[in-house]
Amino acid sequence: MARVKRGTTANKRRKNVLAQTKGFRFKRNTKYKLAKDALSHAWRHAFRDRKTKKRVFRQMWLTQINAALREHNISYSVFASAIRKKNIGIDRKILSTLAKEQPQAFKKIIQETGLLS
Repeated sequence: MARVKRGTTANKRRKNVLAQTKGFRFKRNTKYKLAKDALSHAWRHAFRDRKTKKRVFRQMWLTQINAALREHNISYSVFASAIRKKNIGIDRKILSTLAKEQPQAFKKIIQETGLLS
């Protein structure tokens, strides 16, 4: 059986790992062993933080809606209940955007729920 030299495969794998660590600092972008470890941590954090990002944005939207509602002396929980009862199908992201950029439209939504005269 012929001899198989595997240098090209290993070199390709190492080269790929080092290419993915472009932009990392210190020896983690030039030394294979450190780069491999840094990449595994980076991927773990990226996976976790894709979930966290959704949570953080939802919290931010709730805070912005609540702040806009407090100007009209309405709590978020009362508003959320009223909007559900009236079957107004606008999500939190849109409500937050309206509260910030279109306060008149947001006020009309509050009036539609019957909380504001």
